Formats: sequence, structure tokens, C-alpha cells
Amino acid sequence: MQYKATSPEDYINQVPEERQAALKKLRKIINKNLPKGFEEGIQYGMIGYYVPHSVYPDGYHCNPKEPLPFMSFASQKNSINLYHSGIYSTKAIHDWFVSEYPKYSKLKLDMGKSCIRFKKVDQIPYELIGELSKKLTVQEWINIYESAIKK
Repeated sequence: MQYKATSPEDYINQVPEERQAALKKLRKIINKNLPKGFEEGIQYGMIGYYVPHSVYPDGYHCNPKEPLPFMSFASQKNSINLYHSGIYSTKAIHDWFVSEYPKYSKLKLDMGKSCIRFKKVDQIPYELIGELSKKLTVQEWINIYESAIKK
């Protein structure tokens, strides 16, 4: 589902009421744990966390006008989805997340390359997402990103 939001607060206010508390909690846990230097805003129609142009002037290679994306979440039709570039690009983080997930949830992990789908809003493993949010600093993410696009 696409929302025409101008801020994270605006986005949350537009989603169905039964999801708003979960999105507020998810946003709070990410903001509490994300390393300094990332910025929060609306990116690609979702609540996003990215490396601002003031830190990485080149921006995202697909669209240099966009800051370098890192992490985001969205309310979709059947789930709340979390997107984390570190899971996609770093095998150690992917493997860590997959092995840790069962310690935080009894539900089967529903995951794509960088997308984690939470179909039961009351079963989101917030503590695990907080730990995931800490895994990469801005500079580590820039280094991983640059090594990937230079291949």
C-alpha cells in the first residue's frame, strides 16, 4: 500500500488504526538503537533511514538525488515489512538474524532478500529489530555499499 506521507508521523497517521501502535513502537526501537549519523524521513513511500547527503554527497547510485538508503519499514496490505540493507549485503548479518530469530519468535521467519514480513502485528520481535539496528555504523554501511557498486 502506498501512502502520500511527508513525515514519519504523517505516515503512521495514515495507516489503519490497528497498525499504528506497532509502527510507533517499531519506529521508537529503531531510533533508539540506530547508530548516530543516519537520518529518518520518508523515502520511497516508507519510513526510511538513510545516510544524508551531508555525510555521503554522492547519494544513491540509482538516483543520486536520493540519500543513500539503509533501512525502512512499511505497512503493506497483509503485513508490516522491514527492509534492511545489511541483511541483504552482509552474509554475517543475514546469518546472525536467521539464527537469532527463533529465540524471539515462535512464528516461521518470512523473509526475502532484504525484506522481513510480519503478518501478525502483535508478534513483531522488537528487541531483535533493535539489535539488528545496531549492527552497522554509517561508515561501515558506506564501505559495504561502495565495495558492492564498484564490482
